[in-house]
Amino acid sequence: MANSRGPYAKGVAKRAEILRAALQVIARHGYRKTSTRELAAAAGLSEAGMLHYFGSKEQLFEAVLRARDEADLSRFGTADPIDNLTAIVRHNRSVPGLVQLYSTFSAEAGDPDHSSHEYFVERYAGIRESLADAVRTRQSAGTFNPAADPDAIATLLIALSDGLQIQSQYELSTDPGDLFDHLLTLLAGPARDS
Repeated sequence: MANSRGPYAKGVAKRAEILRAALQVIARHGYRKTSTRELAAAAGLSEAGMLHYFGSKEQLFEAVLRARDEADLSRFGTADPIDNLTAIVRHNRSVPGLVQLYSTFSAEAGDPDHSSHEYFVERYAGIRESLADAVRTRQSAGTFNPAADPDAIATLLIALSDGLQIQSQYELSTDPGDLFDHLLTLLAGPARDS
């Protein structure tokens, strides 16, 4: 009996190969300086062959951003989403092309008719929820200001992270990770005597 999952498994593997190549090329060259033809060549395909796996250029870039999120989670995934976000903010300095893709694509997807609008709505909702839970955990442990509203802080942490990504494209002189850490220190409140 033939394996009915064979062609499907090959398609999944090829999609993953394309995404790995795209992550590397975009990280090096940037979103604006990389054509879909270059991405296809990096994966050993024609442009039409590559887009066959994704449906459109927009769906390809959404998949690249999803792969970026997955890679960041596997690279920095700790039990604390705030620590994860801090590590990602620091890491983003080393992948300016992916930061450019994220900043540009998330702005374009702000249009409710954009094919990736729902992806960003869901992404932000999930991150907000996990960060708000992390704020509550830190408040319970006494390491975060108890007066801080967890949902508001979660939204502000995301805004800071996204804003730092945008500013980093304009020769930000301070390390974004240091700025992020500074805010977290302020949110922890004044040092307490033991």
